[in-house]
Amino acid sequence: MLLGDNCLMNRSASLYKRHRFPPEVIQYAVWIYHRFNLSHRDIEDLLAERGILVSYESVRLWCNKFGPQYAKRLKRRHQGYGDTFFIDEVFVKIQGKQQYLWRAVDQDGEVVDVFLQDRRDSKAAKRFFRRLLNTHRSEPRKIVTDKLKSYGVAHRELIPDTIHDTSQHANNRAELSHQSTRVRERGMRRFKSAQQAQRFLNVHAAVCNLFNLGRHLVSARHYRQLREGAFASWKCAAAL
Repeated sequence: MLLGDNCLMNRSASLYKRHRFPPEVIQYAVWIYHRFNLSHRDIEDLLAERGILVSYESVRLWCNKFGPQYAKRLKRRHQGYGDTFFIDEVFVKIQGKQQYLWRAVDQDGEVVDVFLQDRRDSKAAKRFFRRLLNTHRSEPRKIVTDKLKSYGVAHRELIPDTIHDTSQHANNRAELSHQSTRVRERGMRRFKSAQQAQRFLNVHAAVCNLFNLGRHLVSARHYRQLREGAFASWKCAAAL
């Protein structure tokens, strides 16, 4: 046990090597940025109130460097997704150019994948479906989409045995799942580049999944237990 703890400490020290601030400060800053609708300057003020003097630019660099690493580890520890995927795409304008943000969520509201592309034709749909299959590691039992023909092409060529539902209002879950992204997009005064948007959305999705605890479905006591487990998972992912 002691040997394992020493290995963990060595790996943690390696991850945060050459950083002036303690890992706990970095982890906290990255977490609150992706968990709440706050700017880097907001986080600078929150840390300053606690006596930690750090610039908003350092917070931005921490989020860019450590956020994707935390998200990758959280995804590896994810317990798995449901068997029904709700898929939708929305328009996102970046530097005056129209992009399409593809998103898939399961029946429990977990974000399976989010992928930014510059098209929404059949090639783009098939590319997104391949990402979903790689993430899920098996074909879903059912997919729910709108009537965009690109989905039909990808379904027939890649997962023909999967049920494909395009009935009216069936895809409301996927459409509603874009709301949190829209809120953050406005708070960030639009995404600055496709790379920045994809990086942020990957981490944001992983953090949202971790704290997707169904608060309205469980008792307060059970919710607190679930939240404690989510915090423990975050600390574990950030410490490795």
